[in-house]
Amino acid sequence: MSEALVAPQAPGTDSSVPGVSGARQFWLRLRAQRAALVAAAVVALLVLVALAAPLLTALEGQDPTTYHPSLVDSARGGVPIGPFGGIGADHWLGVEPQTGRDLFARLVYGARVSLGVALAATLVQVAIGVMVGVASALGSRWVDQLLSRATDIIVAMPLMIMSLALLSIVPPSFPRPVLVTLVIGLIGWGNIAKIVRAQTLTLKGLDYVAAARLSGSGGWRIARRELLPGIAAPVITYAALLVPMNISVEAALSFLGVGVKPPTPSWGQMLTSADVWYQAAPQYLLLPAGALFVTVLALTVLGDGVRTALDPRAASRLRVGTRKGDGTRKGVGTGKGAGTGKRLGTSKEETA
Repeated sequence: MSEALVAPQAPGTDSSVPGVSGARQFWLRLRAQRAALVAAAVVALLVLVALAAPLLTALEGQDPTTYHPSLVDSARGGVPIGPFGGIGADHWLGVEPQTGRDLFARLVYGARVSLGVALAATLVQVAIGVMVGVASALGSRWVDQLLSRATDIIVAMPLMIMSLALLSIVPPSFPRPVLVTLVIGLIGWGNIAKIVRAQTLTLKGLDYVAAARLSGSGGWRIARRELLPGIAAPVITYAALLVPMNISVEAALSFLGVGVKPPTPSWGQMLTSADVWYQAAPQYLLLPAGALFVTVLALTVLGDGVRTALDPRAASRLRVGTRKGDGTRKGVGTGKGAGTGKRLGTSKEETA
């Protein structure tokens, strides 16, 4: 049922190819968006760098935790020795002030933490949101009321404040990346649950769902075979936009000192230590900040491209203007035979 991944199009805007599956149509629409393809390539490169972090640091001959006190000037407060923060053949991006730890190694290992926490938290949010939303739509009236009120409470909770409160009371011995993942995932599933509930209520009244119910299929079978493919498009779209949001939340929590703890590297944690070095060692601040900016921007553009490819009726929020000869502009305003001809060519009775 891959056709369910692509939302139906309004009359006059159908760009589907006859005889082509829904997944194939989705790929064709996504491939037509150059910005989304560039963003996908950037995201794929970032994921590859994160996965290959041990290999890349081995090629450099460094690791993210080893101190190099001989590479910093203690008389100047720990400023890296050498031009551009100590960049050289042994340290490709320089060293960290005061400690002399290799910045390239900490940056690529920080990508593993930031991307891993964001992706894992998104999976937790999607899993909980889909289960709660489907159960609320298919359950009894009392079940729906109970789950809907619980979802409203979760949505109303301020994510950052609740995360700060929960992370501050957990013992330090608990693995911090796992804890941050669980906190973000357990607090941020409310909006997905609302989307899934609304979509399930719409699909529940369609003929093919009623036919499956009349044929004797149980609630779980109907949800798995008939409803889940229908809600795949909005869930995938929202999940693609959740990943950059979760990266920002993890970086903010680490920046505030309640996220990932040293010596585990994280981009947000690096920013916390770099705020006093923006003049003496600007690369220490610019590198993690630039990595965060590029990652969030690429994931946001990719998420917008996925949304547009799944629902072609929705114009891309990132598109400015229209192409020459675009079909959406034909017949509007100045187009030939676009309704203005009737205004220009008035009848004799009107001019009399």
